[in-house]
Amino acid sequence: MDKQKLLALLQKSEGTKLDFKVQMLLRTDSEKKELAKDVCAIANSKGGRGYIIYGVEDSTKRILGIEEKKYREEQIQQIISQRCDPPVQLTFEIIFLENKPLGVLTIYKSNQKPHQIRQTGTFYIRRGSTTDIARREEIASMLQETGLLEYERTVLSNVDIKELDEEALKKYISKMGLRNEEDRYFTTLEGMGIVGTEEDSNKLHPTIGGLLLFCNNPQAFLPYTGIRLVCNYRRREIKLFTGAIPKMLEDIEEYFRAFIKDAEYPIAALIDAVSNAVVHRDYYEINRETVITIERNKITISNPGAACGMDEKLCNIEEYYPCRRNQWLYQRLLTIDNKRFFENGLGLSRIQSAFQSRGKAEFISNDKRNLFKVVLPGFRY
Repeated sequence: MDKQKLLALLQKSEGTKLDFKVQMLLRTDSEKKELAKDVCAIANSKGGRGYIIYGVEDSTKRILGIEEKKYREEQIQQIISQRCDPPVQLTFEIIFLENKPLGVLTIYKSNQKPHQIRQTGTFYIRRGSTTDIARREEIASMLQETGLLEYERTVLSNVDIKELDEEALKKYISKMGLRNEEDRYFTTLEGMGIVGTEEDSNKLHPTIGGLLLFCNNPQAFLPYTGIRLVCNYRRREIKLFTGAIPKMLEDIEEYFRAFIKDAEYPIAALIDAVSNAVVHRDYYEINRETVITIERNKITISNPGAACGMDEKLCNIEEYYPCRRNQWLYQRLLTIDNKRFFENGLGLSRIQSAFQSRGKAEFISNDKRNLFKVVLPGFRY
């Protein structure tokens, strides 16, 4: 790291990827534990590289310095490798500012999340500027992001397989180019991850992904998977869209085509934003829905699930290549809807281009609230 980068970091406030400390203390076992907790928390938090800067007073940013020769990178690496599982990649260097040595610990973006403390098995994340124990759904979300867990293939042992639409399933099997053989029907569905076997009873039940795609009313079992529309323009209205994902998108498109009288408004791009929302949302957030809000000058699609590795407000869409949170779901939706709502690529650049003549489409990711927002220009009536 050069001095200019360090000076830029010192202008910022503490957050999920940045921490300031007056001194580095590694004498006692408890001090080593605190270092491991902070490193694990920053590595587990969303975003790119993280930094802990030693020798700075947090409240005033006054440069205090540390003892230059007291700590070595090898010593810190050893502490982290012994206490963090899997180990976190990092570097430590001394940089002089105002003729005083500052310690800069760089914690690299991790593709092996979640990291836990070996001795206790505890997972930590950053909440704003503090280190905290990760909640169950946050751990599950990290496992999903790194491909260690597929939410959609979770078997729902309390749901009968009859809840799945058999006609829609057979149509999907045919689209996949597979033989629709009666004696292999359930084996095929299980191989695709649409159903799964419950271990105790050895019975087949739908998976979460199977319900989201092939159940007429998955919200009866997964109430948080609907899409809520709140209209505050022209008329006050709250409407809940339910059903399988393709059905919800068809209903929402029909609603907007009837509601928006502005013939030149890019409704297709609006539906593109909603489609992205359902396929990228964090389905472990079971207390929040996807919400569409219509106001006089804007339409906002608010979605549980901050974008992976994205800044608070994204300016350059072309340079953003996300990790897709629900890959299993996305791949099947490509086949089911014949790429009508879902195409290759994220679609953010298409949305931005479609609204160029009307104003700026904004994309906002809020790691602290685990929220992603698309704010689109309003329409003329």
